[in-house]
Amino acid sequence: MKRKLTPKQQRFADEYIESGKKEESAIKAGYKSRSAHSIATENLQKPAIKSYIDERMAEIASKRIMDATEAVELLTSIARGETKETVYIGTADGVYEKHKEADLKTRISATKEILKRYPGDDKLVKAQISKAEADVRIATAKARIVEHQADELEGAGRINPLLSALAKGAQRLVSEEEEDDANTTK
Repeated sequence: MKRKLTPKQQRFADEYIESGKKEESAIKAGYKSRSAHSIATENLQKPAIKSYIDERMAEIASKRIMDATEAVELLTSIARGETKETVYIGTADGVYEKHKEADLKTRISATKEILKRYPGDDKLVKAQISKAEADVRIATAKARIVEHQADELEGAGRINPLLSALAKGAQRLVSEEEEDDANTTK
């Protein structure tokens, strides 16, 4: 059975949690300044007050520190592309802020981190990771093919504006993937 604190003891404990100064906390709680030091020392030794302070400190710590569930929820949000990253782009007209979802490599990395936390069939996990990495390689290869086809058509004078735009987009995708590859190998 927990012993309930008096209002004065609770004020003392709350002040002590906030400031960490026992004598000052006793005075703010309403104890006389001439006996504040001895009362504070005595209060900090009482099991009920000590228990209350420990419980409150644990609550405060749990709110400040990310727990495992919160970490996995964040990783899941990244892996699903729900968490947006803020990117600042400088142009001749000024600086623009853009919100974009994580690229495929970041999403795969988040997925790997999630899967590490769930032990199980390693072969299945490795197969899923390999499939995701293969999907990235396939997308890069397809972009290169479109770019090559556009180059051939442009050389023959038969390129149309839509294909030209597709080729430029594919070229940008390939460049980003190569840049990401270079960054991850560093």
